[in-house]
Amino acid sequence: MLLIFGILIILACVLLGFFVLVQNPKGGGLSGNLGGFGNQVMGVRQTTDVLEKGTWVLSAIIAVLCLTSSLFISRGTTPETRKAIMEQNANVPTAPAPAPATPVTPAP
Repeated sequence: MLLIFGILIILACVLLGFFVLVQNPKGGGLSGNLGGFGNQVMGVRQTTDVLEKGTWVLSAIIAVLCLTSSLFISRGTTPETRKAIMEQNANVPTAPAPAPATPVTPAP
């Protein structure tokens, strides 16, 4: 399930990047790049509205997918599995820390 969420999040991020890069920072946006085609079909104002709404929708989709995917992360392990992992980690012997080296003072 996490793989599906990951693919959807990456796809939405790529689309969001495309929407942001297509927009003109001064508000002209896609309409100036199509050479008048945007004026004949949708109009200048509607082109920027579509891009702005698309940006908001894609950012909301990414937020919802990220929050929803976090619900599925902990479902892969049961409480018994978590307890067994903690017991294994508790039984692993740790090596003693090495003694710090004594600083060497230069001769005068």
